[in-house]
Amino acid sequence: MQRTVSEGRGPVRYGPHAPESGLPVLPELAAVLAAAAARPDPEPPGGGPALRAAATGYWQRRGLHTEPQCVVAAPGAQPLLFALIAAIGGDVLLPRPCPAWWVPQARMLGHPAYHVPTPAECGGVPDPFALFETVRRVRDEGGDPRLLLLSVPDDPTATVAPPEVVHEVCEAAVSEGLHVISDETWGDTLHRPQETVFLRPAEMFPGHVTVLADLAGACTPTGWPVAVARLPVTGEGAGLRARTLDLLTATGAVVPRPVAEAATYALGEPEPVAAGVLAATALHARVAAAAHRAVLASGALARPPQAGRHLYADLAPLRTGLAARGVTDSMELEDYLSERLGAPVPGGHRFGDEMDTLRVRIATAPLLGATPEQRLESLNAVEPLELPHVTRALSTFGSAFDELR
Repeated sequence: MQRTVSEGRGPVRYGPHAPESGLPVLPELAAVLAAAAARPDPEPPGGGPALRAAATGYWQRRGLHTEPQCVVAAPGAQPLLFALIAAIGGDVLLPRPCPAWWVPQARMLGHPAYHVPTPAECGGVPDPFALFETVRRVRDEGGDPRLLLLSVPDDPTATVAPPEVVHEVCEAAVSEGLHVISDETWGDTLHRPQETVFLRPAEMFPGHVTVLADLAGACTPTGWPVAVARLPVTGEGAGLRARTLDLLTATGAVVPRPVAEAATYALGEPEPVAAGVLAATALHARVAAAAHRAVLASGALARPPQAGRHLYADLAPLRTGLAARGVTDSMELEDYLSERLGAPVPGGHRFGDEMDTLRVRIATAPLLGATPEQRLESLNAVEPLELPHVTRALSTFGSAFDELR
């Protein structure tokens, strides 16, 4: 933060947490929002009955028992998580790397945040034994760890942690008296849903886990901010919901009525929305796989992306070529690749990695086309990777990495 200030960038510049899909808004979704635009009555803090009932149905269809009185909605994941962290209190534990906006939120509230070592194959879910060690170290130092944040499927690594690791880390957290918040924003964007096992922490410990979902992950445009949380159906969960509602009310974090109507429609998963999510996920999966191949061909490293609209690349094997271009840390790498590719490429330091690492998160949306017409063509194409504009974008992308060998 001190370095960004000295360079005139401000203390926080980590950008939106949910990469844009780059795709047009569904006409049916736009029609619902437009129809509600003339309604003058505001949505109540935490979401109205219709929105909360729709979220209840959404989680029920996924096998997670939910009741409307344990659901909270807010205008985006940031204000919702901010209120939840404040309501739970205590020190925060989180994986490394983790979503770029988590640590700043904890720090703005004055809550210490501690990264827990996380294996490369377990993105978003830290090592269970490392969690035990971190909790006990923090307590020995006079800290008060109360909250563990998980990202399943993960942002930024676009991977899905193995079920056994998810179970073990949740068991460890509960045994240490921690509340778990599971950010499942990308849960509906699995690239190979038939092959990838996605275990929800709340399935195992429903009384100790709050589920957070930003609808911008799959259902709604990022410009229509709305997120929902499912709190435990317990007395403790009711108390947490009441404190969260107080904070949302005090900060004026209310979902706009037209956006709430659109979110209610999307959470019901009618055929146009369900089909749109599948089509968009399939497109991003194919482009992410092509980008992943280009990264590996250059000699860089990256786990195969399994969900979302991005991948996480480690350019440490290309350190010599980068140093020749004046790139020696992740902030310089961010600047270099962002300029080279003409799109934001946030460095790993924004996600909790050390500054001297050479990691970046790469979004797939910029590879879909430069105009709305091109992106719509990409969405509707049988073979999107064969479209001229996608081919050119991937060629430019691959060249940016190849020249670093």
